[in-house]
Amino acid sequence: MKLKIKSANGLVRALSALRSKGKRIVFTNGCFDILHAGHIDYLSKARRLGDLLVVGLNSDSSVKKIKGKGRPINKEADRAKVLSSLYFVDYITSFNEATEENLIKKVKPDILVKGGDWKLEDIVGSSFVRSYGGKVKSVSFVKGYSTTSIIKRSACRC
Repeated sequence: MKLKIKSANGLVRALSALRSKGKRIVFTNGCFDILHAGHIDYLSKARRLGDLLVVGLNSDSSVKKIKGKGRPINKEADRAKVLSSLYFVDYITSFNEATEENLIKKVKPDILVKGGDWKLEDIVGSSFVRSYGGKVKSVSFVKGYSTTSIIKRSACRC
């Protein structure tokens, strides 16, 4: 499992070798704070779009910037470990910025994927990926699943 978790530079080296063998690289990202069935569905659909799935994982500081105080619930290392246990996730790398744009520029995926709540033209990195012939895809979410709603429901039961 640990072999799946890479630094950005280590990931770029690994992908270079795989790309030379004609492998199509799919990239997505997220916080994946409390992994739930909606995440599993989304990630497995994303993986089916290519040969490898790379997940950009928001670091703890990045999650805090996006989601606010009290988040993340689970630490970055734990979130990466859980993601690495999924057979359809090939690599995980973390990023500290509020958006994944710099990481996308390093990875240069063949296919960039986000959830169905994003318009294709609003997906961070979409114009960059299209500039070299890559594709940008939207994968539908399973309704009723979100980490925020899970947290709210669990808070009500205390």
